Amino acid sequence: MSDVVATAQAAFQDAYGSEPAGLWAAPGRVNLIGEHTDYNDGFVLPFALPQRTVAAAAPATGGQWSVCSTLVPEPVTFGITEPGEVTGWGAYVAGVVWALHDAGFDVPPARIAIASDVPLGSGLSSSAALESAVLTALADLGGLDLPVEKRPALAQRAENLYVGAPTGILDQSASIRCQRGRALFLDCRTYQVEQIPFDLAAEGLAILVINSNAPHQHVDGEYGARRKSCEAAAAALGVAALRDVGVDELPAALERLDDDVMRKRTRHIVTENQRVLDTVTLLRSGRTREIGPLLTASHTSMRDDFEITVAQVDVAVQAALAAGAYGARMTGGGFGGCVLALVDADRAEATAAAVAEAYAEHSFTAPTSWVAVAGPGATRL
Repeated sequence: MSDVVATAQAAFQDAYGSEPAGLWAAPGRVNLIGEHTDYNDGFVLPFALPQRTVAAAAPATGGQWSVCSTLVPEPVTFGITEPGEVTGWGAYVAGVVWALHDAGFDVPPARIAIASDVPLGSGLSSSAALESAVLTALADLGGLDLPVEKRPALAQRAENLYVGAPTGILDQSASIRCQRGRALFLDCRTYQVEQIPFDLAAEGLAILVINSNAPHQHVDGEYGARRKSCEAAAAALGVAALRDVGVDELPAALERLDDDVMRKRTRHIVTENQRVLDTVTLLRSGRTREIGPLLTASHTSMRDDFEITVAQVDVAVQAALAAGAYGARMTGGGFGGCVLALVDADRAEATAAAVAEAYAEHSFTAPTSWVAVAGPGATRL
């Protein structure tokens, strides 16, 4: 039993004085490439992390849900609520209950204890891991007829409409639908998925994840502003979403936009969608090292056109590349969070040291780094 599983079980026992009926886990995620493309009906390529959120749960009586976590041991208790009635971290759990109920499901009252080793505020989607673990637990406890492919949209509704974070469907899809040793190629318009082989160790490669320790948050004006700008650009161009603009159509599309900020946002989304498609093509043919320049180009686009990077992540990318990484980019919604670097497996430790040294030179808070391996999606343990 892993530490986080044992911790969740112990937390349940401490809070409720009994054993849970079961344990359910959902992972954080790294998005290999495809940033901010999800809410533009585009393409993304995440994979699930071994780090996960575990929900220890059991049925309850009285039409109430109670949830505690190792970070906030005092339980939050609520009934069927409307958006805004439960706030703080408990809103993510109440939001899942609300989304299920709103979709017509008879949600089972439950007692839940949460433990997690997904780093908070790091851009690795700890919120989606929490939502997905709770959703999976409630679906099993209630015997709900809820196919796996339908679950990410419900978890997204919880975050969008209950919590108030205007995220796309990438995070919940990754946390629920990823498979071990695979990257999830997701069409965010059709929800079609393809599991792309992603066994880096077999090729002598590794993805080094570097937590910039510059935390980000989605519930803020900047993320929402990017989304509104993209939607305004799509409307101005007469398309349903920026996904409908191809790279070959981009120059003409940019000429039709009279706002420079809108032009930059559009250029990022259109070129980022193409980078996802190009990355998938290379991975399918086993040319993994060749995706490096696409990762770096993605970061440049996020920095210059989407304007969502910060000094810490830019320094981490530059230091990783200088240390020999094939490519590096920020991953996640931006304004902090994590960087990923594609490196030779035997260079991971040296690359992490080079980034740490660059941070020291800039007097930044030291980063933390680890090698990420593609893990499974949400499951009962």
